[in-house]
Amino acid sequence: MTTSTETASQAYRDIERFSTLDMLGAMLTGQRAAVDAVTAALPALEQAVEAAAQRLANSDSRLIYVGAGTSGRVAMLDAVELYPTFGWPEERSLFLLAGGSISVAEARESAEDDEVAGRNEIDALACGPLDVVVGLAASGSTPYTLAAMEAAKARGALTIGIANNPGSGLLEKADCGVLLETGAEVLAGSTRMAAGTSQKIAINLFSTAVMMRLGKVYRGRMVDMKPSNKKLVRRAVEMLMQVAGCDEATARAALEQTDFHVKPAVLVVRGLSPEEARAALDRNSDDLHRTIATLG
Repeated sequence: MTTSTETASQAYRDIERFSTLDMLGAMLTGQRAAVDAVTAALPALEQAVEAAAQRLANSDSRLIYVGAGTSGRVAMLDAVELYPTFGWPEERSLFLLAGGSISVAEARESAEDDEVAGRNEIDALACGPLDVVVGLAASGSTPYTLAAMEAAKARGALTIGIANNPGSGLLEKADCGVLLETGAEVLAGSTRMAAGTSQKIAINLFSTAVMMRLGKVYRGRMVDMKPSNKKLVRRAVEMLMQVAGCDEATARAALEQTDFHVKPAVLVVRGLSPEEARAALDRNSDDLHRTIATLG
C-alpha cells in the first residue's frame, strides 16, 4: 500500500519542466503544508509535552531521540542543541541514529531496515521507566525506529511517535502519537521536503515547550543557556540587565560570581550569595519564578 508521503501529486508531475520561479513557488507551497500540518497537530503535541515534562522532572530521567535518515538527523540536531540553549545536561539528551554517527554526514539508507540494531541500542542505554523516547519517521513504519520504540515501551519508557502518515505503526504503538499529515510531496517521495520541515518545526516546539515547563525559561529568556563564546557572554549580561533591572557593572559582577549562569545571578542581584542562590533554586525545583515568590 502506497503511503501518502510516497504518493505522486498530479499537479507537479512535470515540475522539472516548470520555469525556475514556478518550480521554487511550487516547492514553497509544499513547505506551507508543513506549517499547516503542525498547526493541526498542536493538541497532540500538547499532550506529548505535558507527559514528557512530568517524566523529565526527575533528575535521573533522560530524553532519547530515535530516527533514520532525514528524521534521524532532525532528531539529532534537536538533541545536541538542548545543552547550549537550555543547560540541559548532555548525558540526559541522547539520540539513536540508524547506522550510527557516520550517518550524520553520509547517507546510509539501508540502516533503517535494521530492527535488531534498534532494539539493541535501546537495551545498551538501559532505557527505563524514567526515560522519554521520541521516535521520528515520515512513513511511520521505519523498522529501525519501530523496533527501538517497541523495546523502549517494553522497558517502561514514555514513548512519543511523530510521523506523517495516518494509521502508521509508529503512531499507533507510541504512548503519544503526533500525526503531521503533510500528504504528497511536491517532489514525489522526497520526505526531506514538507515532511522533514514539519518534523523540524514539531520537534522544536516540543523540546522548547518541555524546557519551559521544566523552568528553563524566565520572562521569555533562556536563563539556563551556556555562554560559551563572546557573543553569548554579552547576551548573558544583557539578559540579566533586562530581567533583574540592573546596570551592566552589577550584572557582570553577579555573573562572575555564578560562572556566568544567569538564573542564580538574578538572585545574587537581589542580595543573595551564590551559595544561597543555588540552595534557594534547589529548594524550588530550579524554578526561578517559584524561587522569587518564596523570597518575597
